[in-house]
Formats: sequence, structure tokens, C-alpha cells
Amino acid sequence: MEYYGLIDSFDSLYKESSENKIFSNLMEIVTSPNNILLAFRNVKGNSGSTSPGVDKKNIDDLKAIPNIEFIKTVQTKFSEYKPQPVKRVDIPKPNGKTRPLGIPTIWDRIIQQCLLQVLEPIMEAKFHDKNYGFRPNRSAHHAFAQAVRMAQLSKLTFVVDIDIEGFFDNVNHSKLIKQFWTLGVRDKWLLGVIRAMLKAPIIHRDGRIEHPKKGTPQGGVLSPLLANVVLNELDWWISSQWETHPTRKNYDCYHQTRKQWIKSNKYRALRASKLKEIYIVRYADDFKIFCRKRSDADKIFLATKLWLKDRLKLDISAEKSKVVNLKKQKSDFLGFTMKLVRKRKSFVIETHMCA
Repeated sequence: MEYYGLIDSFDSLYKESSENKIFSNLMEIVTSPNNILLAFRNVKGNSGSTSPGVDKKNIDDLKAIPNIEFIKTVQTKFSEYKPQPVKRVDIPKPNGKTRPLGIPTIWDRIIQQCLLQVLEPIMEAKFHDKNYGFRPNRSAHHAFAQAVRMAQLSKLTFVVDIDIEGFFDNVNHSKLIKQFWTLGVRDKWLLGVIRAMLKAPIIHRDGRIEHPKKGTPQGGVLSPLLANVVLNELDWWISSQWETHPTRKNYDCYHQTRKQWIKSNKYRALRASKLKEIYIVRYADDFKIFCRKRSDADKIFLATKLWLKDRLKLDISAEKSKVVNLKKQKSDFLGFTMKLVRKRKSFVIETHMCA
């Protein structure tokens, strides 16, 4: 029973979300016995399942519980959800610095996994195609390959590099809940569980207890999906400036005979307009915006900075954010650097692992 008979249910959620259905009764499937058993199996298969939270329990402590009792316990926790504190640890980074990680208790990880399994197909139908982070059948490799294509094949040589200051620690809770609502998730019980999860106390190594008013701890099962929900609005805003900008005619961009995408009549119509040709490639909170002209890159840099502050209440790092001409400077992305170098009459992309 690979998906405990839920694959058709998940497929239906994706289809209904694609058709802009409103979901107001998702907790029925979230708390169903098969979804809970699937959540247990998925958490058990995670490499971090043996890491204990503040209650000092891990997946091994749950294995001995009979299925019926386990299901009943999870359903009871959902009925009046109050998450236990999250244990904060610091994970060393290659550059000598540390990355904060929040470890929920194993029971709270089960709760989050139950939510993830139901929310993921709904959100997948809403996410932009150039969002590659923490999604099924996508990876950092796909994101970097797309960035290389943008720079070399599409000759979009100006890159807007924007670093969001402490993204995971600064997610606005109210805005996130509203984004779920806008995307069709309107089950108040479910949204209440997410709101409670976001406000779970954080216990630091020195014993200090923090009651977060914003942010979503890195390390939670649901955190990557929440990050994508927050930044999905950014993806579509950038896309609306060019890629998905409406035209008076519906042009077909796919050549049926050649079986390939072409620079269509729509592309030519957009080029004839005063719109700026820009494309986003994003992996979690790491993203780049590719532009054809320096003037466009400068304008979109400022516009994106203002948009992030106004719409998502997020600031950018003045030190790390800039506009890069790939013919003159390198740009780092997902552990690699890329730069355009001249080879005979053209430029080709050169990539290296970051030092």
C-alpha cells in the first residue's frame, strides 16, 4: 500500500485546485486513518526521525504504539492542537558560521506531515513553473540548469541578485494565512493548526524561551512548503511583468510540427511593447531575476526591493544584493558560480563550485 489508497484523493485535490476550487473541509482527509499512517511512514523514512525534540522522544518511541491507538492519539491532538516547544540548535556551515535549526517534537512532526500530504497537491497546482525548491521531481540541479539556460541560450546577461534578510525568521504570520486563503485553502480548523504551529515557543540552548511573533523555524516538516507559499506571490508578480503578461490575442508558443517552443508572435508582440523582458528562477528563498538590459535590471532591482517590503514585509541585504553583468562579474547560485566568458565570436557560460 504505497500511498494507503490515497493517491486518487491527492490527484483529485490537484485537479480541483487547478480548477480554482475553494477547500473548506480539508481536515476530514488530514485526520483520516490512512493519511495518519502514511504520515508516520514518511516521517519514519526521514533521516532526522531519530533526532529527539524537547520531549526527548524520537520515531522509535512511536513504533511500539498499536495503529489504532496511534491514529486516535493524532486525531485527539488535532482536535485541540497545542504544539510543544521547538528545540533550537545551531548547525555549522562550511564558511564557519552557523545556521539555526528548529526541531519540533516527533508528535508535532507527524502533525505537520499529515498537513503537508494534503496541502502539497493543492499548492502544486498554484506554484509557478520556475520555482524549483522543495517540490516533487525538482531539485537545485534543475534550478541551476535553468539559470544557465537563461544566461547562455537566451542571452539574458544581466542578473538581479537579491538576498532576503533572514527570510525564515521574518515570515509574516498574518500575511501567510491570508495567502493560503487567497489560494483557496479556507478550512478554518486547518489554518488554525498552522497558526498555532507558527507560534510554538522556541527553546534556545541556554534555556531561554522565545514566543515568536513572526518567522517559521527551519527544520519543521511544513516549513519548506510555507516558504514556497510566501514567495509564490513574488514568482507570479515577476512573471506578470513579461512571461504571463496578457496580450490582446492568444498566441500559441508551441510549434506542433517541430515539437518545440518557438519565439512566437506573442514574444514579438511583447518585444514591441514597452514591457521589460525579465524571468525569475527560484529555489526556496534563493532566487535570481534575469534581464536583457542593464537599465531594466536596475529598475527591477528597485521595484523588487520595494515590492518585498510592501507586500511581504521582508527586507533585503544591502551588502549581498546587487545587479551583475555576467560578462564582467560572476554570480553565485546554489553553491556554484557562473560567468559568461568570450569564446571566439560568442559568450559561453563557465561554472565552478563556490570556494
